[in-house]
Amino acid sequence: MEKIILFYKYVKITYPHQIMKWQRALCSKLGLKGRIVLATEGINGTLGGPVEACEIYKQEMEASEFFKNIDFKESDGGADYFPRLEIKVKKEITHLGLDTEVYTADNGGIHLTPEEAHNLMANPPKDLVILDGRNNYEAAIGKFQNAITPDVNHFREFPKYVDENLEQFKDKEVLMYCTGGIRCERASTYLKSKGVTKNVYQILGGIHRYTEKYPDGFFRGKNYVFDARVTVKINDDILANCRFCDIPYDNYTNCVNAVCNKQIIVCPKCCQENINTCSANCTELVKNKSVVIRQKHRQVYGSCGL
Repeated sequence: MEKIILFYKYVKITYPHQIMKWQRALCSKLGLKGRIVLATEGINGTLGGPVEACEIYKQEMEASEFFKNIDFKESDGGADYFPRLEIKVKKEITHLGLDTEVYTADNGGIHLTPEEAHNLMANPPKDLVILDGRNNYEAAIGKFQNAITPDVNHFREFPKYVDENLEQFKDKEVLMYCTGGIRCERASTYLKSKGVTKNVYQILGGIHRYTEKYPDGFFRGKNYVFDARVTVKINDDILANCRFCDIPYDNYTNCVNAVCNKQIIVCPKCCQENINTCSANCTELVKNKSVVIRQKHRQVYGSCGL
């Protein structure tokens, strides 16, 4: 049996490269694959492997002076959903593009448990705004009811979105959410720094923890994840549509033109008709054998989003 664990912790790390060496040795010994990002502000990771190995990893982290009391989230899956073990040191553990000394998680929004967040949405005050802290392609397949979903392709675009839309949040109670909670920690800090809201809240544990408690609650559709699973089904609602015929459909695939590689939602029928491409231009290039055909992760993702 295998599983996937997701985790993060904002904690001051003076020598992240030393932690990187320890993490690489530990994960390699345990046969874990996935991604870990380290920075002076903390750690952010997703790992897959045997259940026993994951449990040993969690025990080793709990024994560390830096990483005690991490909220490890678990999902079905395993090492096969990751191409390799990748551990890097970066400026931020998730790329918001803001000074980590100025916009810290310590100054973030008020944490609400899934139960508290659910009750707030069930009995919303008139000035409640629900704000998605993720990217547009994530929100396309799943989101909380009545949520504002910023049209951003990357998390680093979120501050600009806030700056350009401050009126939406003026004198409002803002409930923010993201996949597992990590992005809201500092994104909520940025929104608070603008001084326009009444309060800023964030869901503790994000969509992951909320949907564990309320799989048929206010979050509808699928949860987007950054591994070869791509999506995790939460309930039967389908929020997205095929880009060609517009029927309800929400499985992602990638354009087989390796140069393009665009992530797209295409139903099986249209996928076959368009040779698993995103556009007429890419279809023509593939038919004429003018481009390299993408093969990476084909066994995991499948073709045509099936």
